[in-house]
Amino acid sequence: MIPPKSFAALAALCLAMAACPARAADPFTVQDIRLEGLQRVEPGTVFATLGLKAGDTYSNERGSAAIRALFDLGLFKDVRIDINGQVLVVIVEERPTVADVDFAGTKEFDKAALQKALRDIGLAEGRPFDKALADRAEQELKRQYIGRSLYNAQVVTTVTPLERNRVNLTFSVTEGEPARITRVRVVGQQAFDERTLLDLFDQDSGGWLAWYTKSNQYARSKFDADLETLRSFYLTRGYLEFRIESTQVAISPDRQTLEITVNINEGEKFAVAGVKLAGNYLGREDEFKSLVTVRPGAPYNGEDVAATTKAFADHFGTFGYAFARVKAEPEIDRAQRRVVMVLNAEPGRRAYVRRLNIGGNARTRDEVIRREFRQYEGAWYDGTKIKLSRDRVDRLGFFTDVNVETAEVPGSNDQVDLNVTVAEKPTGSLQLGAGYSSTDKVSLSFGITQENVFGSGNYLGLQVNTSSYNRSVSLTATDPYFTAGGISRTFNLFHTTTRPYYEADGNYKLASDGGSVRFGLPVDELDTVYLGIGVERYAFTPGTNGSYTLVNGSYVYTATPQAYLDYFQCTGTAPSVVCAGRNVVGIPATVGWSRDDRDSALVPTRGRLQSANLELGVGSELRYLKTNYQYQQYVPLSKQYTLAFNGQLGYAKALGSSSFPIFKNFYAGGLGSIRGFEQNSLGPTDAVTGGSLGGTRKAIFNMELTTPFPGAGNDKSLRLYTFFDAGNVFAERSASMTDAQWKAQNRLRASAGLGISWISPLGPLRLAYAVPIVYQKEDTANGIAADRTQRFQFQIGTSF
Repeated sequence: MIPPKSFAALAALCLAMAACPARAADPFTVQDIRLEGLQRVEPGTVFATLGLKAGDTYSNERGSAAIRALFDLGLFKDVRIDINGQVLVVIVEERPTVADVDFAGTKEFDKAALQKALRDIGLAEGRPFDKALADRAEQELKRQYIGRSLYNAQVVTTVTPLERNRVNLTFSVTEGEPARITRVRVVGQQAFDERTLLDLFDQDSGGWLAWYTKSNQYARSKFDADLETLRSFYLTRGYLEFRIESTQVAISPDRQTLEITVNINEGEKFAVAGVKLAGNYLGREDEFKSLVTVRPGAPYNGEDVAATTKAFADHFGTFGYAFARVKAEPEIDRAQRRVVMVLNAEPGRRAYVRRLNIGGNARTRDEVIRREFRQYEGAWYDGTKIKLSRDRVDRLGFFTDVNVETAEVPGSNDQVDLNVTVAEKPTGSLQLGAGYSSTDKVSLSFGITQENVFGSGNYLGLQVNTSSYNRSVSLTATDPYFTAGGISRTFNLFHTTTRPYYEADGNYKLASDGGSVRFGLPVDELDTVYLGIGVERYAFTPGTNGSYTLVNGSYVYTATPQAYLDYFQCTGTAPSVVCAGRNVVGIPATVGWSRDDRDSALVPTRGRLQSANLELGVGSELRYLKTNYQYQQYVPLSKQYTLAFNGQLGYAKALGSSSFPIFKNFYAGGLGSIRGFEQNSLGPTDAVTGGSLGGTRKAIFNMELTTPFPGAGNDKSLRLYTFFDAGNVFAERSASMTDAQWKAQNRLRASAGLGISWISPLGPLRLAYAVPIVYQKEDTANGIAADRTQRFQFQIGTSF
């Protein structure tokens, strides 16, 4: 079949040739060429395409070739050549130009996504237009909707002529209702029951959350992914000859429901008898053998075979062989149901990288991506460095997808280009946190961050806490490449005001202001060392309002915790309290280290995160040491289940003859530490006011099991988790503390509960309902207050 564009050109050419006898001319020398009918096309474009110029000899054959060349530009509806003496008159009629493309009735897709789909087929603002292109656009839009299970989508194109031979295009879409999957069947299975196999599929008949997960809306790409998951399931369990015989998707006459049937042939189960190497291994057979993960005697595992061949190809890549081919060829003994895997390798030719091409980054600057690459232009191709570079770009957190492809350079047998394609995501986030208690009522926190300011890769964040008792504002700015070598720099400014939690605590206040600068020095690809220095000022105002409380048989006026009065050298009785050290200035120096090899910073399923920090008060009246260490480990139990552990240890002490600053204490309780207790409420408390004081030692342990949310299938954005938390903060025993009080404060606290994790448009949201299982009850006989519990908590933008 002749394409519409070629057919139009052929028809016009035939018309021109049919008229040739009337305009036929003997060959002559062209004296001049005149153009008629041009509106927007540049004359130079026509002259460059004609193949004729003044002084050339004109013939009918050359005239026909010129007409064909002009039609091939795709810019003209009609082309004619007239002869006036020895002057050629080229008469053209331009195709209309698209002035605007708009959509009406589109709800399933963002307009930008549809515009991109049409741009890929050649329809966009400023490009020539014809009816055939409009028909292709309609079919492309319908294809996009079929991909979303909207089989009844209708598209009507409206073409509105404008002045200067332009047109506006409006695509009016009636989307209709998506077709729903009512049943999925797997036929032919014997070793596994059908329910086990169907649980592998992301597409199903839908649960009560199908309106959110859309798992019952058929999409060919998702269905193909499910088939690959099914194939992988069998191939990793020894079924080497597993086949998917056929698939049927039966759509109802009204195109509203469909049934899916997958016919399979399991084949026999095979065990691995051995592994052989064949081909050219560059004389490094021992190196390659160490990469083999296929184990003789074990059931055949397709994942192990694929991992081995990939490891081989990657290892060839470290020596510059970008086109190495490694093929796994099974030698099957069906009688014994055993297989020998022959790994045949052909390294091909060695190559170096000519150019690094970056695409898809409409916002992020090229340099932000390039500086993460460890494979340089002009250097030998190195597969290990390319993978590392791709992972580094992905860990920036600016993109939903990062893809690196190797492309051969035409005309060269030893050069390749690396085509890096990224899909950007919004990098600004809004963080909200809330909790409820009988004392603090509703406490709120707010934060807004931009991780990629103006596409520069820099971070800017503002955090605000509006609680009645703890108000703070913090501004942080990070330049991850302060130096070309990758040293980062972070500035932080903050102001915090802390007030008592209870009315009985009086109205004392601790205000702090300060700033710091911190540099991050990359040691290797996973480890970073941090060095920082700051200046802080603390201003303490003792309480003037309070009440009398019975303590050890005597009434004490409780306006301020005694620990604060002691540290700030306060004397007198409220409201006439004088503090000799009410203003304190500190210079904290920090040294830190972190290592992060998690597979994702947002929803990790494997890997670990470690960090350690040492803070030292130097060159001021605040002389202290404060250390903390955190360890997170994620263990994938299966595709659906992940087990996670988190541990935190902290230790602090005063240096020299000074006292440890009470406002530098560790705190525990609430989100981020031990759920089920009020935020920062655990640990030592003031004997008089009952207010939380924190401690100089901290130990926290968390364990979470993440599972699918009921009705959500395998959707990873909405998950259910169960957790167990334990720990506390501890301090030195005071002289007035009884044995019972000492034991009560130093006993571990624990809780367990259930939570929901949702990757919401505002960020990761975590809801938790916790039940304290080890906690302190009120003991009036020994002067011990009950722990402050808080069973329901939620926060956006937090982990653990």
